Formats: sequence, structure tokens, C-alpha cells
Amino acid sequence: MSQSSVERVIGMLATDEGLRRRFAANPESALQEAVRRGMDLTTTELRSLAALSAKDLSGFARCIDSRLQKAELGGSTS
Repeated sequence: MSQSSVERVIGMLATDEGLRRRFAANPESALQEAVRRGMDLTTTELRSLAALSAKDLSGFARCIDSRLQKAELGGSTS
């Protein structure tokens, strides 16, 4: 179980605009990006995270102070 990684990925999705946008377009690919960043996630955790609603994540992100957000400048795709 990698609860810490699950929590970190949810935090990344809530505060990283670019990752959240990539998640909305392709959840599996965005989560593999998180794995490449060092997140230790089981297959079940990846499946569960991929099922998160991109709309709900965006709504949650809007509730977080913008000073805690990682803004994506210039529409970068990486």
C-alpha cells in the first residue's frame, strides 16, 4: 500500500494546473507521468485514481488559494 503516494498524487492534481489538464485529457497517461516522477502506486491505486472526476478535481482546485497553485505559463504540454 502506498497511501502516501496516493495522497501526493491527489495533491499534485489539485495544485498542478498542467497535470490536471493532462489528467482530464488522458487520466492513465497523466498518472504514468506521476509514476515517472517517483510515485509508488499499485495497479488498484492507479485504477482508482484514474476514475476520479476531472470536473470534481477542477472544482476542488478552485477552492485552493492560488498562491499554492502551480500555474502553467504559455500552455506548455510538459
